[in-house]
Order: sequence, then structure tokens, then C-alpha cells
Amino acid sequence: MALNQDDVAKVAHLARLAIDSSNTQAYADDLTSILALVDQMQTVDTQQVDPMSHPLDATQRLRPDEVTEADQRNLLQQGAPAVEQGLFLVPKVIE
Repeated sequence: MALNQDDVAKVAHLARLAIDSSNTQAYADDLTSILALVDQMQTVDTQQVDPMSHPLDATQRLRPDEVTEADQRNLLQQGAPAVEQGLFLVPKVIE
């Protein structure tokens, strides 16, 4: 799929990007080569490839879930204008 300068200008407008009109042909060439690479990648047979969450077989080292700080809710809520049952109350802004 080849893009022209009008296509680049339209995409830039939709993305709310300000681009220099003297560079639109270079942008069109770059985007066309990117789309050609995507088309080439679409032809690869991936039927026998299992989906992965990460390309490396790594595991996440997790620390134990332990409470490390004291409860300071009452102290921190003292400066709040409105609190109810331990929750900060805020004005309604959306009907």
C-alpha cells in the first residue's frame, strides 16, 4: 500500500500533528516502507506458534505481601474538608 502526500496530510490532521509540508514526501516514503514490512510480516505462518506473554522465559521475583507501615488514615484525613467512614468526599462533577 503506497501512501502519497495527501494521505500523510490527512493522517497528520487526524492525529492532530503539525508537520512541515516540505517533508510530507519523506513521511509518505517512510510510512509506505513500514506498511510494506507489516504486509510482509502478515504472510508468516504462525499457526504452530503458541501465544506468549513475554518473549523471554522469565519469572517475576515477588516479595512477600507484608504490611510495612502503620495505619495513618485518621492522621492523613484530618486536613480533608469532608470525610465519611474513612473515605474522602468530593463534590459531584458529573451528573
